[in-house]
Amino acid sequence: MSDEDEIQYVKKPKTIHYGSLEDAERARLEAQGEESNDSEPPPTATTQVQESSEYMELEDAMSRDKQALLEEFERRRKARSINVSTDDAEVKRNLRQLGEPICLFGEGPADRRCRLRDILSRIGEDAVIRREAEEERKLFEKDQETTWYHEGPESLRIARLWIAEYSLPRAKARLEEAQRLIDIPAATKTAKTQELQKRLQAMSIYSSQIGDTRPISYCQFSPNSKLLATASWSGLCKVWSVPDCELKQTLKGHTCNVGAIIFHPKATVSQEENICNMASCAADGSVKLWDFKSEEPIADIEGHMPHRVSRLGFHPSGRFLGTCCFDNSWRLWDLHQCTEVLHQEGHVKPVYCISFQIDGSVCATGGLDSFGRVWDLRTGRCIMFMEGHLKAILGIDFSANGYHIATASEDHSCKIWDLRKRSILYTIPAHTNLISDVKFQRDNGNYLVTASYDNTVKLWTTRTWQPLKTLSGHDGKIMSVDISPDNQYIATSSYDRTFKFWTPEQI
Repeated sequence: MSDEDEIQYVKKPKTIHYGSLEDAERARLEAQGEESNDSEPPPTATTQVQESSEYMELEDAMSRDKQALLEEFERRRKARSINVSTDDAEVKRNLRQLGEPICLFGEGPADRRCRLRDILSRIGEDAVIRREAEEERKLFEKDQETTWYHEGPESLRIARLWIAEYSLPRAKARLEEAQRLIDIPAATKTAKTQELQKRLQAMSIYSSQIGDTRPISYCQFSPNSKLLATASWSGLCKVWSVPDCELKQTLKGHTCNVGAIIFHPKATVSQEENICNMASCAADGSVKLWDFKSEEPIADIEGHMPHRVSRLGFHPSGRFLGTCCFDNSWRLWDLHQCTEVLHQEGHVKPVYCISFQIDGSVCATGGLDSFGRVWDLRTGRCIMFMEGHLKAILGIDFSANGYHIATASEDHSCKIWDLRKRSILYTIPAHTNLISDVKFQRDNGNYLVTASYDNTVKLWTTRTWQPLKTLSGHDGKIMSVDISPDNQYIATSSYDRTFKFWTPEQI
């Protein structure tokens, strides 16, 4: 090729395509599908529109930031309007109540006030007041659960030492007797239990006597089982012979409802007739001591008025008298020193009933607050708190074994407690109305009796706590029940103004 030859340049013409590329794209995709032997169907025109679930939340985020900013401005405005004390000590106290550090590094009083104002703007302006109320409530609840003690007089120290010396030998004898009972063959125990149950199931009414013109609120057998003392809402107390119901003595001294009358543990057994053999209490707070010779009281125990005294009980030694008062306390009186040796608080409502253990070392009280407490008379401590009843406790009694306690309540149930475990042992759904009284068999506690406002008395075995017998015969609410020490009779007193004796039919 010579230089003279000219090179011809061909300009590629522009190609202009009109219309949609959809058909060409579909053909291209079909060709690619055939080459790769892909089993998936070719995409359709609708596959060209890709939808995503992801959204840009820019506007939402901006609105949230804006809202937070507005809330912060509002909080700061509110903080400026909160009044905070200028007393730095009070500011520190408020910070401490809110659980905040009272001082930060390099912080002055003014900064501290600003920090307190800022905290209050976040949690509420009344946070300090609410926290103070919460602390007061917690302190109040703690005070209710705390038993308070204070220094007692010299007479109390003398009484406690005497009770310790009296109770320890009796506790030793009781434990030795319990050990002896363990050694008895099981067949002998079973035979005695069956005989007792058969005897109790044969219980029926023996005699009935109108005791007064008003309801008879209480009854109790004498230690020799030959006398029965009754108390009435008329203010009169009477002593009757057992079982012929002859009136032996009328005690006049109370002017209002008498709550209870009890015998001295040694009355009719080894004690003279002209000294204190009985004690009674009334709704006006009067407590009187009686002998078998006079219709008038030989002494009055003062210190309860104007509060009602509902029940009272003699210590097994006979030296001390416990009284239940409606000022939420119970008292222990030393009849030898002729003084009150203990004024024990602990219940939040009136104390209604009391029972002494057979050893004389502890006593149990029941209150209208639905709680029971067991007190160690040698130290003054509350050694057991009985919680479980839904309503007031109206009756309480210790078993002869020394560790079982029965409580009768307004909630229609009778609960059995174990002093050794300091817990509830069994709940007896005993009656269809409130239970007014409960008593264990005195010598060995083989059975239990409950009296109720459903006009019945029920007997329960203490082995399985199952019912043995229901005694029906009263026309009104039964207010009290007692078992004679010789186990021959059961006495009941009622709102129908009568008292009745119950005994097995073969006697």
